[in-house]
Amino acid sequence: MDVLIAGGGIGGLTTALSLHAAGIGATVLESARAIRPLGVGINLQPHAVRELFELGLADGLAAVGVPTAEIVYLDRHGNRVLTEPLGTARGYRWPQYSVHRGELQMTLLRAVRARLGEDAVRTGRRVGHVEQPCDDGVRVHVTDRGTGAGRTLDAPLLVGADGLNSRVRAVLHPQEGPLWWSGTMMWRGTAEAEPFLTGRSMLHGDDGDRLRLIAYPVSPAGRGTSLVNWVCQAAVSGRRRLPEGAGWRRPGQLDDVLRHFGDWDLGFLDLPGLLAKSTEILEYPMVDRDPLPWWGRGRVTLLGDAAHPMYPVGANGASQAIVDARVLAYELATATDPSAGLRAYERTRREATARVVLAAREMDSAERRVGRTVPASASRADGGARSRRYADITAAYRRSTGATVEELNARASLTPPRRRP
Repeated sequence: MDVLIAGGGIGGLTTALSLHAAGIGATVLESARAIRPLGVGINLQPHAVRELFELGLADGLAAVGVPTAEIVYLDRHGNRVLTEPLGTARGYRWPQYSVHRGELQMTLLRAVRARLGEDAVRTGRRVGHVEQPCDDGVRVHVTDRGTGAGRTLDAPLLVGADGLNSRVRAVLHPQEGPLWWSGTMMWRGTAEAEPFLTGRSMLHGDDGDRLRLIAYPVSPAGRGTSLVNWVCQAAVSGRRRLPEGAGWRRPGQLDDVLRHFGDWDLGFLDLPGLLAKSTEILEYPMVDRDPLPWWGRGRVTLLGDAAHPMYPVGANGASQAIVDARVLAYELATATDPSAGLRAYERTRREATARVVLAAREMDSAERRVGRTVPASASRADGGARSRRYADITAAYRRSTGATVEELNARASLTPPRRRP
């Protein structure tokens, strides 16, 4: 039977496409009864865009995303602190894309069904107990959410790409405990707005060490407006375990966001107006987990948020899941046996993604230290203290995560030789 993939999100669908490109069969089990274009905006870094291009999805990305040109750091009054080029403007051979998560997921889903067949993604299938009764396979207990019927599937491998609250991770690491909460609450939404700055600019605003704004368009301007993704963050506590019963994703209230950001005046963008126009607001605690000493055992492994949930401050979560998928397919296609392929995948990606998790924590702390220690008056982009600090922070993050222009442009392709059927 095909490799089983638990989870039909960005990581799971990219895994299916990557395995298929390597000549390995795959079946995706998705708990939701239907996959719909839900969610808000995400960023795909050049290292992830490269992988999607090599999977033949360049046209699909261009149809749904915005090639981000720059990130602009500013204060709550719209004064620029620093402007940095992104994507091809920075020298990468591949762009950086801002895209609606749901639109990207649907693009991947269409590609999976076109290449692997309509039955390659099975919705309404909840993965439960996982067993490994022998050395050459895995047994997965699956519940049909529509009928309630249970079924047992045997497969050579299981990939847990089932997100932040991964069932597969819980089976492998039952004593892990709750998520770590940074102490920051995030409110997220999208709204139509007139293009600002270049029309392909990402904004990073802060008031010091407590409040932070991220905003960027996720659709090309049409009829004079773009769909703009926004994230408002407020530090309300210190880092601690997420309280039991706290919701990961729940409806947010406009008044809660305006309490923190209602008096921001950016000049070129009416932030309170943008927030008020949002059709839906979501509230999240900003969480991650400590890097694991190991991901899987035998014929089971983890991928994406199931393996390495991270703070969103580096805009790298979805990108790392895409790279995971490509490395997994490469190692399985070139290994002497499936177990050796999984071990090679974990050796490569577990260490690399642990660095990204820790770098995101450090980036979050470093940006807050700038707000506490460097006055807002030092916010000019002409060599001022704040601009230098932010430039140092972003450069350190790229070095820590292996995402410099030189490294990515010089790296060999992750496209493996295709296995014979």
